[in-house]
Amino acid sequence: MALKTKEPGKIKFWTPLRIVSTVIVLGLVAAFGISSCNSNDPPTTTSKPNDPSRPPLPAVALDTEMKGINGESIKLSNYSGKVLLVNLWATWCGPCRNEIPELVRLHKEYQSRGVEMVGLTTEDPVSSAQIVQEFVRNFKVDYQVGWAPREVAAALMQGRGSIPQSLIVTRDGRITKRFVGFHPRETPPLLKKALEEALIDNG
Repeated sequence: MALKTKEPGKIKFWTPLRIVSTVIVLGLVAAFGISSCNSNDPPTTTSKPNDPSRPPLPAVALDTEMKGINGESIKLSNYSGKVLLVNLWATWCGPCRNEIPELVRLHKEYQSRGVEMVGLTTEDPVSSAQIVQEFVRNFKVDYQVGWAPREVAAALMQGRGSIPQSLIVTRDGRITKRFVGFHPRETPPLLKKALEEALIDNG
């Protein structure tokens, strides 16, 4: 009986080393959580505030009327004079799904103090309409949620393509903190600190 020889040039992808490495990586992801997603949904960096230069909200983000989940329009300029948290997210993004309950808790805590929240999904408003509405119901999201058009999402992200992203906006319309990604232990207290600072900010 002839022995079957290995075809020349054919490389086996799942080597024992790659299998072990994959198991280790998946274990670390399960233990510590994926911090953020981009369009291809890979893990990126841990969440951290940055961009301390306090740029204003881009004009396109302020002036564009965006579609809300209940048919209402969302316009960020309507929140002028309020401390605002804008969250960019998507239903398919694991870290976004982990962050939403924290945002709901923060909204309940800070709404009475004048903090507003707006969640803007980067998904297509037609194909994702049902899943986004179901998500909002299931997660009991009590702040305004809608869809960010491509140009609005790009302007708000300012070159940082990962989600979730949370922007803390002062009463005078300036971005005082930006959080890219989500870490279950680190992000919530940092968000609270940023909101507290924004509430006492005088410009």
